[in-house]
Amino acid sequence: MSPPRFRPARWLPGGHAQTIWPRFILPPLPALARERIDTPDGDFIDLDWLPPRAQQPLVLLLHGLEGSSESHYARALMGAVAARGWNGVVVHARGCSGEPNRLVRAYHSGDSAELDWLLPCVVPRMKGQPVHAVGVSLGGNVLCKWLGEHGHAASRWLRSAASVCAPVDLGAAGRALDQGFNRVYTQYFLRTMKPRALHKAALFPGVLDAAAIAASASIKAFDDAVTSQLHGFRDADDYWTRCSARPLLREVRVPLLLLQALNDPMVPAWSLATPQMLSSDVLPEYTAQGGHVGYVSGAPTGHLDWLPRRLLHFFEHGR
Repeated sequence: MSPPRFRPARWLPGGHAQTIWPRFILPPLPALARERIDTPDGDFIDLDWLPPRAQQPLVLLLHGLEGSSESHYARALMGAVAARGWNGVVVHARGCSGEPNRLVRAYHSGDSAELDWLLPCVVPRMKGQPVHAVGVSLGGNVLCKWLGEHGHAASRWLRSAASVCAPVDLGAAGRALDQGFNRVYTQYFLRTMKPRALHKAALFPGVLDAAAIAASASIKAFDDAVTSQLHGFRDADDYWTRCSARPLLREVRVPLLLLQALNDPMVPAWSLATPQMLSSDVLPEYTAQGGHVGYVSGAPTGHLDWLPRRLLHFFEHGR
């Protein structure tokens, strides 16, 4: 069976696309059951599960910046997984499930250590059934970084993986978000990120500079004032350099679909990994269109069928 062909009518700009693009029909939210897991450091994360199916594979989704199980791509993918009769779970990054997390730390694009403890909690429940992981945007960089760090050992936990529109060069993506029309998307993200950071500044006095947070008008300024300070980096540039997954893609030893759109406004085409940067286990698929996690096809109102079908095809057939 060949992979589904893609003929997009237009693209969507990220996790809040249903608001920015009013003609877009948001997929229905599948029935999900929430599970709270305590982290080894005394925090928690929330997992949203499809109803369990015995003796079926699992698709595990890591969402993008400020995403959740309600994001358009999560709805579309979990709906397709449910229709296939498989198991599915959306892993919420700390603080992204609708309730503030307990600790001063939050989540970030290089938080691959989170998967070190999470996968051993989740994968054994599948009793030998295949587990496939999808990382979208920020979650894609996290997943790619983790795969590169663990090499062959990653196959203990994952049968295969897919990354969708991941900013594997975080510096390039961060600077792109702060230029031209992309600043519209930046302000959209900052509308939720800044209040959350100000809340942390109030809860943990002396850790963050509230005035710098309030003045942040760019992703770089926010990462300088917040992300780097909460997670042990010198500044935004240090964070972007140390957490970019691109240098690790040649170390990946699990089948990985690297899906990117060449017209993604947030991930410049010139920053994508070249074939020389990839291991033989990485399948690069760079589409001419698709935008940032859009892949909308059909008219006059779009649908999101292509992306879930492409991902599930890869998980089933490895191509």
